[in-house]
Amino acid sequence: MSHGHSHGGGGCRCAAEREEPPEQRGLAYGLYLRIDLERLQCLNESREGSGRGVFKPWEERTDRSKFVESDADEELLFNIPFTGNVKLKGVIIMGEDDDSHPSEMRLYKNIPQMSFDDTEREPDQTFSLNRDVTGELEYATKISRFSNVYHLSIHISKNFGADTTKIFYIGLRGEWTELRRHEVTICNYEASANPADHRLHQVTPQTHFIS
Repeated sequence: MSHGHSHGGGGCRCAAEREEPPEQRGLAYGLYLRIDLERLQCLNESREGSGRGVFKPWEERTDRSKFVESDADEELLFNIPFTGNVKLKGVIIMGEDDDSHPSEMRLYKNIPQMSFDDTEREPDQTFSLNRDVTGELEYATKISRFSNVYHLSIHISKNFGADTTKIFYIGLRGEWTELRRHEVTICNYEASANPADHRLHQVTPQTHFIS
């Protein structure tokens, strides 16, 4: 299937065209399990907490009882903290088959607590969106830019002309790595100086000692 359209900064393809068989497709979009939902924010949502509901299993993407709609205007801003490091490979945005469907998505990485004022800065990647009412259209990210993501912000900057924007499902595909707390080992190389240990330093002044 050819879509015949371009996306500023990235292309898209049907999830059905992906190599995974249908039973594996839900696993591919399993990054919602790696979101810290308690800390997830959706700015300009008309109903508090509704933004969290669009991050759900791929198999439940057509459940239209859970959706988010913008409030004051057409913009939405999702601040998505992950529970580890993510290599983000693709995004699905599913909306209504009308002008409330998002028409542009801007992605920012590793800027916690983003506000709408912060969206004035250059995004890491921008996509022009097509209407997707089945949750099959994936927008492929530039993996080199999204290979070490602990926080993702999705700015829905415009729709197709409606006063408000409505989203039923956001799918995130990629790899997740657990954050590990590295133990810091402090080595005391030289508690007390021994002049005999510095003979090498006198012979080769370019040698640097750790103290």
